[in-house]
Amino acid sequence: MDLQYFIELFFGGLTRGSIYALIALGYTLVYGIIGLINFAHGEIYMVGAFTALLVAGWLGAIGFPAGGILLVAALAAVAWTAAYGFTLEKVAYKPLRSAPRLSPLISAIGMSIFLQNYVLLAQTSDFVPFPDLVPEMPFLSYIGDVMGPTDFLILVVSFTTMLCLMFWIRYTRTGKAMRATAQNRKMAMLLGINADSLISVTFIVGSALAALGGVLIASHMGQINFNIGFLAGMKAFTAAVLGGIGSVPGAVVGGLVLGIAESMTTGYLSGNYEDVLSFCLLILILIFRPDGILGKKQVQKV
Repeated sequence: MDLQYFIELFFGGLTRGSIYALIALGYTLVYGIIGLINFAHGEIYMVGAFTALLVAGWLGAIGFPAGGILLVAALAAVAWTAAYGFTLEKVAYKPLRSAPRLSPLISAIGMSIFLQNYVLLAQTSDFVPFPDLVPEMPFLSYIGDVMGPTDFLILVVSFTTMLCLMFWIRYTRTGKAMRATAQNRKMAMLLGINADSLISVTFIVGSALAALGGVLIASHMGQINFNIGFLAGMKAFTAAVLGGIGSVPGAVVGGLVLGIAESMTTGYLSGNYEDVLSFCLLILILIFRPDGILGKKQVQKV
C-alpha cells in the first residue's frame, strides 16, 4: 500500500466528510427539537451555493478586491439562506405542528421539489462554473500534494464552525434552552421557554450551516447546478443517521466516517461505488444500530 496515496485519500475524505457534517448538523438540530426530517435541507445547501455565485459575480463586475470576494459571498449566502430557513419553517412546517407526523414529511418533500424547480427556472439546468476564489497558500507546499488551498480552507472553516456550534449549544442560554426543548418540549414551555422562537432559531442556524457547506464545496468543485442539493442532502441525512440522529457530535462523527469511507472506496475500488456505499451504510445502520454511533436509545414513556 502506498502510504502517500492513503494519506491523500484520508485528507480528501476529511474534506468531503466535513461538508457532510455541516449539512448533517441541520438535519440533526431540527430533528432533535421537533422530530422532523427536513428533506428540503439539501436544497437550502444548493440555494446557498447559487447565492454565493451571484454575489461573487456581481462583486467581481464592480471591481471588488479579489481577496474579499469569497468572504463577502459566503456571508451573503449564509444570511440569505438563513432567511430561507426561517420562511420555510413558518410556511411549510409551523401550520402542521399539530398535524399527523406524515403531513410535515410530505410538506418537506414538496418544498424540496419546489426549491429545485424554482432555481431551475431562475437559472439553468446546466452546470454553471463557480470561480476559484480561494487565495494561494504557500505554506501548503511543505506537505506536498496531500491537500490544496481549498481543502485546507474547508477543513479549517468547517471544524471551527462545528466547534463554535457545540460551544454555543452547550454553554449559552439559547443553547441550553434548545437542549431542554429537545428533551421535553412541553415541560420547557411550562418553564417559560418560547419553543416557537427556538424552532425558528434552529432552522436559521441549520440553514446557515448548509449554506456555508454549499459555498465551500462549490469553490472546491468549480461548478454547480440546481440538482446538487438532492444527493448532498441524502448523504448528509445518511451521515446524521450514521452518527445518531439528534446528536450534534454524532452528526460530525457520521459525516467524517462517511466522507473517509467514500474516499477510500473511490481510491481503491471505483468512484462508481461511492453512492452505493453511502446507502448500503444507511441500510446497515438502520438494521443493526438504528440509534447510530453516538445516538442514545429513545425510551417511549406511556
